[in-house]
Amino acid sequence: MLNQLINKVKNKSVFWLNKYFTGDSIDYKQIVAIILPLLVDQAFIILMSLLNTAMISSAGVAAVSAVSMVDSFNIFILNVFIAVATGGTVIVAQYKGSGNEKMMSNAAAQTISAVAVLSVVISLAVVIFHTPTLNLLFGHAEADVFQNAKIFLIGSCISYPFIALFQAVSGVLRGAAETKACLRLSLIMNMTYLLLNILLISVMQMGVLGLVISVNLARVLGAVTSIIYLLKYNHSLRFKLKNALRINFGIIKKIMFIGLPFAAEQMFFNGGKLLTQTFIVQLGTLALTVNAICGSITLVLQIGANALSLSVVTVVGQCIGSKNIKDARKFAKSFMGLSSLSFIVLAVLMLPVLPLVVRMFSPPEEIIPTIYIIILMTAIANPILWSFSFLMPSALRAAGDSNFTSITSLLTMWLFRVVFGYVLGITFGFGIIGVWVAMIAEWVVRGSIFMWRFRGEKWYKHKLI
Repeated sequence: MLNQLINKVKNKSVFWLNKYFTGDSIDYKQIVAIILPLLVDQAFIILMSLLNTAMISSAGVAAVSAVSMVDSFNIFILNVFIAVATGGTVIVAQYKGSGNEKMMSNAAAQTISAVAVLSVVISLAVVIFHTPTLNLLFGHAEADVFQNAKIFLIGSCISYPFIALFQAVSGVLRGAAETKACLRLSLIMNMTYLLLNILLISVMQMGVLGLVISVNLARVLGAVTSIIYLLKYNHSLRFKLKNALRINFGIIKKIMFIGLPFAAEQMFFNGGKLLTQTFIVQLGTLALTVNAICGSITLVLQIGANALSLSVVTVVGQCIGSKNIKDARKFAKSFMGLSSLSFIVLAVLMLPVLPLVVRMFSPPEEIIPTIYIIILMTAIANPILWSFSFLMPSALRAAGDSNFTSITSLLTMWLFRVVFGYVLGITFGFGIIGVWVAMIAEWVVRGSIFMWRFRGEKWYKHKLI
């Protein structure tokens, strides 16, 4: 009886997987092989971030607020590297779909070169101008918060070239559908980061300085192991250092066609987030703490969706490379449905234990009700709105529709989230809850625009390869 039930469930699962995740260009087994390593990777990264935030909370509210503030800026910079690397992901995926292995290799090498050069330039610029940067963004912060932020920012800048190299390698590996390798490399770097944080923050009580040492050592190891993997163990991309040192402007142009609009989008999009952060600074250290804790917890709810958002670039990119628009449309819809389902599952698992999770951060009692309100509000909005707003543009970008997605994201971010966030949070006095309401309102607008674009034909008319 039990075996019959198991076989029935198995057959039903295979039926649905074939229906929604199998096409002419790729089948569900290949898609599952792409998604699973990225899912494990995202789960590990986000849960580790949650633990790190909880650990740094032992150093006090000022340390949590400082790390949260600077991490907003770090994410701003990191997303520029990821954006250019995503250009490489798309080009590599499309060449893989077309069966052109030589151009796959060239695209991978040029992606790594472009990201490496960009990261060194940005790192030097931020180190030189770190004080004006902090004054501009967080000048209203309390003195102890500002001092901790200064230490963390300079330390983070040193690590930029290493995390950029790691992201570039991960990007080209995802384009080649080698997500297992991405997972292994991520585990090496992030496990090192976690263990060092336990040693330096929890055991040795080094606070923000301990976090700086951890992040640099872990990212150096991540960069070194990723390059060694490409040189010694990867055969599909056939990476050679001499190819990375030889600039191919034709390929760079294709990468930048995707990467630059996405980088500009990330700069202005995350710039809007940073501006929103300045609203929160005006609301006080407790509001900063609420924002940091809520940001960490909501990332847990996004584990599945983030993995799918990365996976859809590879899948749709390969479909476009093989000129199969029908599959590209089908998989984009299927990924959106699966993304919404993942939010529901994670919310059902998370909400019953939310009080325990919140207690990990040792927050002051007076802010706990606000944290609950924001998490509940976000948990309801995520399955309805997030996939339209964030996964859909990933699918469009994989087809080369980078300008439209970037311009849309910029306009909705600045016209709705920033302006509306200020009006609700500061002008009308709703505080940190008002800022989060404005963010969710922006998802409605941008998601509607992306779905309108997807229903048309212009998004897949671009010719990249």
